[in-house]
Amino acid sequence: MSEVVSYTDDWRWERRQPLVDLGAREFAQGEVTLDDDGHVVTYTVAPGDVEAVIAERLCAYPSLALLNHVRDLSPGQVLWLTPDPDSPWVPYFSPLDAEAGIARIPYQNAMTAAGLAVDAGDIDGVRAIWNDTLAGMFTDPATIEAIQKVVDAGDPDALRQLFS
Repeated sequence: MSEVVSYTDDWRWERRQPLVDLGAREFAQGEVTLDDDGHVVTYTVAPGDVEAVIAERLCAYPSLALLNHVRDLSPGQVLWLTPDPDSPWVPYFSPLDAEAGIARIPYQNAMTAAGLAVDAGDIDGVRAIWNDTLAGMFTDPATIEAIQKVVDAGDPDALRQLFS
């Protein structure tokens, strides 16, 4: 099982070993994309796919939806499976440093909107969502600074790891 782990307090995630594709099966018929070394990088969800079976097929842990900032999976969705340990990761449900009583629905709606903007290549839209909504929901200055650097740089792959 290839596990994603964090060795820091700011949730920078790293996959401990490359994923292995054990082959398509019932409820995991999607397409796998490999890097130049033959390691699994993405998985495109097919109709009828089930998250747990996809994870079993790829020997992947933890929750693929959680890693991709969504509650559920849908056909055609591209799952990014190997996080960059040098880039921060933003949780979908609420900031790690969230104070009691944070409005989680507005936070999750903003995360969803940022993810859609990243997927559409709308870097300015992602910046606006972060700067106008999400940044104010975090309290730890180091976390805000780390995320702001990624947002300002505008690298689509790094933004995808943050929000999509």
